[in-house]
Amino acid sequence: MQKAMTSKKVRVKETNEPSPSKLIDGRIKELGDWRGEMLARIRGLIKQADPDVVEAWKWRGVPVWEHDGIICTGETYKNVVKLTFAKGAALEDPAGLFNSSLEGNVRRAIDIREGVEIDEKALKTLIRAAVQLNASKAKKKPAKKRSV
Repeated sequence: MQKAMTSKKVRVKETNEPSPSKLIDGRIKELGDWRGEMLARIRGLIKQADPDVVEAWKWRGVPVWEHDGIICTGETYKNVVKLTFAKGAALEDPAGLFNSSLEGNVRRAIDIREGVEIDEKALKTLIRAAVQLNASKAKKKPAKKRSV
C-alpha cells in the first residue's frame, strides 16, 4: 500500500529590497571618503576573523555584524567610524582598543578617526572573543517551557 504524499505550499516573501550586504556596499560607496575606506577595511577584518558572520542592516541604516547575536555595529559620523560591540563590557581588551562608551554596563565602542592605524590582530582577537561570548550565551539559554 502506498501512502499519498501531501505537499505543503511554502510561501516565500518576495522583496525588491537589496540584501544587507548590498546596502553596506552602498553605504561604503556613498561615503566616498576615508570613512568608506575604513568601513570597508573593518568589514574585511570582521569577515576574516569570523567567516560565518552574518551581515544585517538595522535601525534605518546601521551596518551590523552578527553571529549568535550582535557582534558589533559600524556607524559612520562626520569625524569618526564607530564600532560598537554589543557586549563589549564583558570582553577582555588587553590591547586597549575600546576608547568610547566606556561608562556603560554592557557595550563598548571603538572610535576610529581619520589617519589612525588599526591594530588588525587585536581587532580580530576582539571580534573572535565577541563571537565566542555570543556562542556561550546562546548555549546557556534555557528551553522555553511549553504549557499543556
